[in-house]
Amino acid sequence: MTRVVLSIGSNLGDRLANLAGVVAALPGASVSPVYETDPWGPVPQDDYLNAIVVADDAGRDAAGWLSFVREAEQAAGRVRDVRWGPRTLDVDVVQVHDDHGEPVLSADPSLTLPHPLASQRAFVLVPWLAVEPDAVLAGRGPVRELVDALPEDERGTVRRRDDLSLER
Repeated sequence: MTRVVLSIGSNLGDRLANLAGVVAALPGASVSPVYETDPWGPVPQDDYLNAIVVADDAGRDAAGWLSFVREAEQAAGRVRDVRWGPRTLDVDVVQVHDDHGEPVLSADPSLTLPHPLASQRAFVLVPWLAVEPDAVLAGRGPVRELVDALPEDERGTVRRRDDLSLER
C-alpha cells in the first residue's frame, strides 16, 4: 500500500470545486481544512485555495501518483503557460511512502521526491500539519518544526477558511 501526500491548489474558476474534484477521485483520503493563501512566486494573480490530501492506494507507485496528478489537472482544464502563474488546479506530489512505509526518494526531474520546495512553503506545511500532526517530511524533519521555522510573514500568508470544506 503506497501513501501519498498531495498539495492541491486553485486560483481560477470555481476554486473549491476544482479542489473537490481531486478529493472525490480519492475515496477514503484524509483531507485538511481549506486555506486561502497568497500566491507564491513572481506573477501577480489572485489568492489560492489550498489543502493537503493524504491517500493510500495499493495500485499506485510514485509514477502512478504523478499520472494521477496530471490527469486531475488536465480534467480541471489546467494550462501550463506561465511558470508560477494562475491555475485552475495545481497538484503537487509532496511525498510518497512505499509498501513498507518508507519514503520514496527520487532525483528524477519529472518527479523529485520529496518535493524539493515543500519545506519552504507555508501553504503546504500548515495544511499538512492540520491533517497529520505527527507528519515528517523525509530528509527535512517533523512538519511541526518546519512550520515553526518559517518566517512569521510566510506563515501569515496562509489563512484557514472554516466557511469552506472539502469533507465528504
